[in-house]
Amino acid sequence: MTLRISTFPRRIYDSYLAAIAKDKISLKKCQIRHKRLDNNFQMSRSGYERLPMSWGPSPNPNSRCSMRPRTFFGLLKIVVPVAAAAIFLLFFFFEPHIEIAFYSREWIQSEVTPILPLGGCFNPERVSSMYNVSKYVYGPKSTELHSGVPMRMDQDCYDFAATIRPPTPQSERPHVPPDERVQYHTYWRVDLARFGERQEWMLKSFFATQDIDNSRLILWSNGDLGGNDILQKYKRRFPNSFDLRVVDIPSLARGTPMEGSKFLQSTDKKAWIDGDLIRLLVIWTYGGVWIDMDSLLTRDLAPLLEHEFVTQWDCYDKLYQALNGALMHFRQRSPYLCEAFHIMATSKAPRADSTDWGSFLYMKLWRRLLAAHIPPFKILPFCFSDGRACRLDNRLPDPFIPDKSNGKWTMGMGVEENGGLDQTLGKVFSLHLHNQWEKEFPKGGWVERLLLKKYDKKLGGRSEGEL
Repeated sequence: MTLRISTFPRRIYDSYLAAIAKDKISLKKCQIRHKRLDNNFQMSRSGYERLPMSWGPSPNPNSRCSMRPRTFFGLLKIVVPVAAAAIFLLFFFFEPHIEIAFYSREWIQSEVTPILPLGGCFNPERVSSMYNVSKYVYGPKSTELHSGVPMRMDQDCYDFAATIRPPTPQSERPHVPPDERVQYHTYWRVDLARFGERQEWMLKSFFATQDIDNSRLILWSNGDLGGNDILQKYKRRFPNSFDLRVVDIPSLARGTPMEGSKFLQSTDKKAWIDGDLIRLLVIWTYGGVWIDMDSLLTRDLAPLLEHEFVTQWDCYDKLYQALNGALMHFRQRSPYLCEAFHIMATSKAPRADSTDWGSFLYMKLWRRLLAAHIPPFKILPFCFSDGRACRLDNRLPDPFIPDKSNGKWTMGMGVEENGGLDQTLGKVFSLHLHNQWEKEFPKGGWVERLLLKKYDKKLGGRSEGEL
C-alpha cells in the first residue's frame, strides 16, 4: 500500500518549515547586531569607568535574541492542528490493534525462568492401569494437529482445519451405555448468573453437532440446577446423553497431588481460578473433553480425540500466555494431568482473576515435559476453537455487531448462507465468545443466520437414536 500525502497538509508542513527558517535567520541577525553594539561599547569606555545601570548580573546578549513568544505560539497553531488531523486520519482509515502487558521481573525470575523436574507421574509404577502410555503418548495417529508455522496469513489456519476429515458415518451401531461414551464436560456457577436462554445455545450447539449416541454432556455446577426448566427439557429429551451434577472438589481431588491442599477452595469473582481447577479434576476423574460454557460448537470433535490437547490462545503466541483450556481433551487418569496437579500443589497460591491455573500452568507443564524428553500434549491451532483471536483481516467477524452493509466478511467473501464465512465455519470446530454474556446476538446477524437457526433446524426432529 502506498501512503499519499494530500497537498493541503503539505502546504501546512512547508509553512512550518519556512517559519522555522525565518526565525533562525532573525535570531542570527539579532546576535550579529548585539555583538557589534557590545564591541562599540567596549571601545567607548576605554580611559574611564562608568557606573553600572543596575546592580544585578549582566544580561546575556543571546537572551535578547531568543525565540519571540508570538513565534512560539504561531508554531503551536500549526503543529497542534496537524497532529490532531494525523490522529483523526489514523483512526478513520485504520483500526488500531495494540496490546501491552507488564510482567514483574521478580515474578518472571521465580515463576517462569526455572524449569523444575516433573513429579514422576510418567514413571511406570505410577501410571494408572487405565492409561496406556505406549498407545496414547507414543502410538501412531491418523490426524495431524501441528502445522509447524503460525498460520497468521489469509485462510491458512482455516484451510488446515479442513484437512481433518469428519468421521465416517455408521448406519447401525449397538447401544453404548452412558458411562462408556465419550464424556464432555462444562461448568456453570449458579451464584454468578441464572442459567437462561443465552446459555442454552451452548447445549443446542452440542446436541446439533456431536454424535449423541456415543457422547454424553455433563453440566457441572456449584449448586443444584435440577429445578431449571430449560435443563429439565434436555434431561427428558436426551436421558442417556445429558446429565447434571454438583461438583465436589475435595472428592474429585482424592488420589491426586492436590488431595487435602488448602488451595482447593480457591475462587474468584470471574470463576477463572475454580473453573480452571474443576476442568482438570473432572477430566482426571472421568476423562473426556472440556468445553467452556461460552462456546458454540460448529463441528463434530470426534476426529480430534485420538490426541490429548489444549488450544492455542491466539495466532500471536504470547510469550507467557500462549495456551488456552477453553477446549481440551485428556484421557482418564492421564499422567499429563497428574503432573499439572503436582505443579499446582508445589507452587504459590494462584492470583485472583488470573490464568495461573490455566494458560500459565499449561505452559509450565509443556516446558517441563520437554526438559524430561517426554512428548508433550498437542496444541490445537487457534482457529480450531477461537477464530476471533488473530489479525484484523482474517479473524472471524465480531459475533455481537450487525453485519457490514456490503454483506462481506474478508477478501471478498460473503456472509450469506453457503458463502465464504459459512464454509469457514464448517471447517473449524468451535466459536469462543469469551464470557460476553451481557451482549446479545444481533437480529438477523451472521451468528443467528449461520449457526443458531441451523441448530434449531437440526434439533427440530432429533433425539437419541437419530443422527
